Order: sequence, then structure tokens, then C-alpha cells
Amino acid sequence: MTTDARLTRTLRLPSLVLFGLAYMTPLIVLGIFGVIAETTAGASASAYLVALLAMLFTASSYGRMAAAYPVAGSAYSYVRRTIHERVGFLVGWAVLLDYLFLPMVIWLIGGAYLQAQFPSVPAWVWIVAFAAITTILNILGIRVADRANYLLMAFQVLVIGIFVALSLGTVVSDSGAGGLFAAHPFANPESSVAAVTAGAAIAAYSFLGFDAVTTFTEEAVDPRRTVPRAILLVALIGGLVFVLVSYTTQLVAPGGTFEDPSSAAFDIAGRIGGNLFSAIFLAGLVIAQFASGLAAQAAASRLLFAMGRDGVLPKRVFGEISRRFHSPVVNLVIIGLVGLIALFLDVATSTSFINFGAFLAFTMVNVAVIVYFFRRRREGTALNPVLYLVVPAIGALVTLYLLTRLDSNAILLGLGWLVLGVIVLAVVTRGFRRSTPEIDYAEVEETSRDVPLR
Repeated sequence: MTTDARLTRTLRLPSLVLFGLAYMTPLIVLGIFGVIAETTAGASASAYLVALLAMLFTASSYGRMAAAYPVAGSAYSYVRRTIHERVGFLVGWAVLLDYLFLPMVIWLIGGAYLQAQFPSVPAWVWIVAFAAITTILNILGIRVADRANYLLMAFQVLVIGIFVALSLGTVVSDSGAGGLFAAHPFANPESSVAAVTAGAAIAAYSFLGFDAVTTFTEEAVDPRRTVPRAILLVALIGGLVFVLVSYTTQLVAPGGTFEDPSSAAFDIAGRIGGNLFSAIFLAGLVIAQFASGLAAQAAASRLLFAMGRDGVLPKRVFGEISRRFHSPVVNLVIIGLVGLIALFLDVATSTSFINFGAFLAFTMVNVAVIVYFFRRRREGTALNPVLYLVVPAIGALVTLYLLTRLDSNAILLGLGWLVLGVIVLAVVTRGFRRSTPEIDYAEVEETSRDVPLR
């Protein structure tokens, strides 16, 4: 292990988009379909459409920052370099709730699916297997993880395609071709604007992951161009898939009343495709969880690497890259071990860990773009006020609103984590008397193509 080894630039636009989509897990739209349909009284497609429009504002802001600062670290790096180093540290610390614990949640959910199907096998066996296999693939390097991602995402897309096709076939069989065109998945007498908004707040959680693309900036080819495009494509493609799948599923199962909303999609899968497709659907969900865990662990390791390289986390532990594998091996192992906490938690408790940090990071990246706009303006550089001022302002308001919609336990946990971050920051800066350490990014940025910002 050495601090001299570098991440290698091997990822092009298709690979970046696949990593982002794998992190988002498009199949999750079916996993939580019943919950959103119940919340919106049968207007789930509207909830996802509203969430898509909201997330595109923040995706645009991440793209602006990725073009301006083509380095690993995502929200941590952007806020540090535009607003203040200590604010950047706290944002990076907060987003660790999302990045560190999301793999744990993913493996826990995957284990729960498999235990339900194979009750004789303890859940811990599946969780350990998820963590071990994912960690090994990521340690072998981004190329190996990239190739595995293609296969995993292909199967996930296949399952989604079959589900949509069977849903459409069922609708045509029951109501004729005219049944394919209906307004009730978007609006119906039982739903309301308040219900759709509440559903959109839940649906927005499905978009967590488009920002993970930025953590691979130092492994992207021509990052100033490819990373911003990948961010927008991930949010747009993922959102359109969510809208389409929720629309077709809502056609098959109108309304928002289900015997068990959390497993409504399983019942629908059995109804439209029988036992065989139910088994395929379960396999798709498990594989989707594995692909998502692969991308989530890789992204988290890059965030830890960026903070370790800066010295705000112990550099000898977190800031090193393996010369052999060109991956942050220690970080990957640490995240794999953190994931084993899932052995002692349930899904409801573990999911509360991730939302606070994600929405706080989204809000602060939008604010960072606004600060960047005024800084460049003072320096005499004119930037597009719509893209650098209006769009991020809307994005900040939307994500701040979503932050306030979290349940009280998630907010309390997030605030407690931030307090711990302040304590860590005080130690690192010797009681706030020193600046937080920072590397010279010039060497990192010189390997990226310098494309003028507009």
C-alpha cells in the first residue's frame, strides 16, 4: 500500500452511467411500489415524476461542481473548495452516514429477501456472503467491478423489461389496448397534491446514488466532460424508468390499498406471471441488491480515500491506494466490516442512517454552486446565471424541504452524527486553531482535460 499510487483513468461514460444506475438500483421502484401507491392513493407515477423533476436540479449542480473540480470526494470536495474547509469536512462527515451505511442496508435487504425464500438458511449467511463477495470484487479493481456491473445490470434490466411487458399484456387482456392509456396512475379522485408531494418525498430516496458518480472522477476518462453528463444521464434514465414502471404497475393494480404494501410487487408479479416469474422476480431483486452494493461500496471507499488523502482522516489508513490492484483496499475492507453491523439490525432501523447525510449533502452542493457563481463573477468570469444561480437555488430549497420531511429519529441521529463530527474536527484542527489538512490538487487535476466552463 502506498500514497504514491494513483487511481487509474479507465471509466468512460457508459461505465459511469452503469455505476450510477447500479447504485440507484432501478428495480427498487418495485420494491417500494406498494408504499408509494398507498401514500399517493394510487398516483405513484406522479410521485416519481415530481421527484425526477426535483432531483434534476440537484443533478445539474453536481455536474457543475464536477466540471469545476474534477477530483474524488463528491460533496465533501466541492463544499470544501467553494465555501469553507471546515464546512466541507462536516458535509463530508455527514454524507458518510449515506456512503458508509448504505452498503450495510443493501446487504441487509438482500439477506431478508433470500431468508424469506430459504427460511432454513440463517440471514447472517447471506449478509456475510454479500459483504465478502462484493469486497473481493472491488479490491480486484475498478475494471473487474465494472465488468461485473455490466452483467448484473443486464439481468436487472431484463427483469424490469419482463415485468413491464407482462403488466402491459395483462392490461390489454383485461381492458383492451385502450386500457394502456389511463390518467389514474398520475391523478385520480382519491389522490391529492398533498398526497403526491408526500409520495414524492419517499420516491426521492430512490434517486440516492446519482451523486455517487462524482466519487469516480479520478478514474474517469476526460472527467470534465464525462462526469457531468453521467450525473444527468443517471438521474434522467433512472427517473424515467421509475415513472414508466410505476405507471404500468399502477395500471395492473389501481388504487393504493394492499394487504401488505411492503410486498405488493411480489403479489403483482405472481398475478401477472405465475410462480415461475415470481422466482425470476425474486432473483432480480437479489441481483439488483448485489449490483447496488458493489457500486455503493466502491463509491464509499473513494470518499474515504479523498478525506484520508487530505489528512482529515488518518492518511496511513484511509489515504492509500494498492499498487497491485489500484484500489483503496483498506477502505473497502473497513466498509465490508461496517456492513456486518447489519447482523444486529433490522431494515427499518438501518435505513434511518442514510437519509440525513444524503439530503444535507444535496442542499450544500446546490449552495456551493451559488457561492462559486459569485466568486467567479468577482474574478471577472461571467457564468450562466440560470445554470449557476436559479437552478441550484431551486435545488437547495427542494432538498432542504426533503430533509425536513425525514422522521424524527433520522433527524436526531443525523444531528448526533454531526456533533461527533464537530468533535473530530476539533481534534484534527487542535481546537480549531489550525486549518484542516489539504493536498495539492494541481497534480490530480492536470490529468483531466481542461474544458472551459460556460
